[in-house]
Amino acid sequence: MVTPEKLLARIRGMIVFFIIALVLSGVTAFPVYSELKWINKMHFFSRDSFLGNWLFQVWMAVREASHIFPFLFYGYDWLAFAHLVIAMAFLGPYRDPVKNKWIIEWGMLCCAAVIPLAVIAGPIRHIPWLHIFIDCMFGIIGIIPLWITKKWIERLENEGKKATSEKATR
Repeated sequence: MVTPEKLLARIRGMIVFFIIALVLSGVTAFPVYSELKWINKMHFFSRDSFLGNWLFQVWMAVREASHIFPFLFYGYDWLAFAHLVIAMAFLGPYRDPVKNKWIIEWGMLCCAAVIPLAVIAGPIRHIPWLHIFIDCMFGIIGIIPLWITKKWIERLENEGKKATSEKATR
């Protein structure tokens, strides 16, 4: 049997993992120019491949836009900032998982919302279906640790109710 203390440690560990994942996915938006330049310079993907060709096209667009319209990348800064702010929201369930379980549920809804956004906006913006699929996987994969965390929080909550009930009957 898992003690409430161990369950709380598991919950907090999963929340820390999720926060780190959000922060990492966010901060990668800041250096988009440098990242794409480096990926294309290193030739990780052949230009003859679908992925290599796509990354080269994206690099060319970023390079041109950064020279002509650098202010567009302010949107990337806000994208990164949004990831960081969302990550901060998960400090609530870290501190008190039962009281702030709703943030975990909200995070699950956000993950689910990734799919219709990608499927609707992707084709409108001429994003290849492989890239749309990858974006959808962020939502699908992101929901897994949150779902596990939610189940653990429910167990912790039930343990607390059981303990309170046992104290009341004594």
